[in-house]
Amino acid sequence: MNLYVDVGNTALKMGLDKGDMVESVSLSTIPWAQINTVVVGQVGKRELLSDLINAANIHNVGVVEAKVTPTLKQLKCGYALYQNLGIDRWLAVIACHYLYPSENIIIVDSGTATTVDGLTAAGQHLGGWIIPGLDMMSDSLTRHTQKVFSDPLSPFATEFGVNTPNAVKNGSLVSTLGCVALAKSQYFQKEGCQVVFTGGYGALLQKHIENSIFVKDLVLLGLKYWHQNQG
Repeated sequence: MNLYVDVGNTALKMGLDKGDMVESVSLSTIPWAQINTVVVGQVGKRELLSDLINAANIHNVGVVEAKVTPTLKQLKCGYALYQNLGIDRWLAVIACHYLYPSENIIIVDSGTATTVDGLTAAGQHLGGWIIPGLDMMSDSLTRHTQKVFSDPLSPFATEFGVNTPNAVKNGSLVSTLGCVALAKSQYFQKEGCQVVFTGGYGALLQKHIENSIFVKDLVLLGLKYWHQNQG
């Protein structure tokens, strides 16, 4: 059994290989005697991994770090300088390529930042956009203006705001949704596409895009498919 580890900007997520899915696990509940390899995808700080790496070393379990490559079997990276693509985005692309074969896909990962990537049915990654996540978008507006303010209690919604916190947070949501809508119309208007959401705000965004899908552990699944397709 393999252990998959997603080191994000603010948190570390881990999952055990359970066939077609991954099962969430914490550092204290890892069944080390059953682990063959730890497979890591890292965009956040290396320090988040220190306790896990120490535990793997104690149990003589090898650690493999996923890297972005120009191709992975039929899948092709959209960046000419492929090393500059975040591994989390590449892993999300890999997961969608294998979860939804022969489909055009818009992939939206919304957490600290929101990334929007395109993937063709033939396996060509089209590149993507990076915008502030919902919280960062709201916070940056309030920090750089004199009279605009928000609050932590106002929900994100699509209606016009009837007070300033509503207007700020709703504006952040509809800006993000507009980005997704433009990606669909600009790249897949004729052929159509599947929209796949993941990340901390993925479930919220998914509710506003018809016929879209939310996949909680998309990056962890990407690590699984990345590792299966090495060599």
